[in-house]
Amino acid sequence: MSKDDSGKDDSGKHAPGDRIFLRGLECQCIIGFIDWERRVPQTVVIDLEFPADCARAAASDAVADTVDYKQVAKRVLAYVAASQFQLIETLAHRLALLLLAEFSLAWVRLNLNKPGAIRHSRDVGVVIERHRAERAGGG
Repeated sequence: MSKDDSGKDDSGKHAPGDRIFLRGLECQCIIGFIDWERRVPQTVVIDLEFPADCARAAASDAVADTVDYKQVAKRVLAYVAASQFQLIETLAHRLALLLLAEFSLAWVRLNLNKPGAIRHSRDVGVVIERHRAERAGGG
């Protein structure tokens, strides 16, 4: 496959291995299906990973040539704080779809942890990966 001026190959994908990650984003939200969980905001912790063309960004040293992770973090925190899902699976899936759409990502890997949700366990959570090509099939 050839590469165009954006550093992407013919499939529109970035160089394999180039990724940005954000770890440990903490946010309060209403999450859970038990009565008290519907009334009391709880902490969730989110880790994200998504593709970025690091070579292009390094060559230009311009944020316009990468994914602005500060904007991603702000959007994640705002979305999660406003959410009121029963399941962490739903929150993770919807958040992944939002990031794919709003930041034109080819894929996103998302870990969502709910600390203290299970007695005798540090946390419980999900790890999901969603691809832009899948967006039409799930909402």
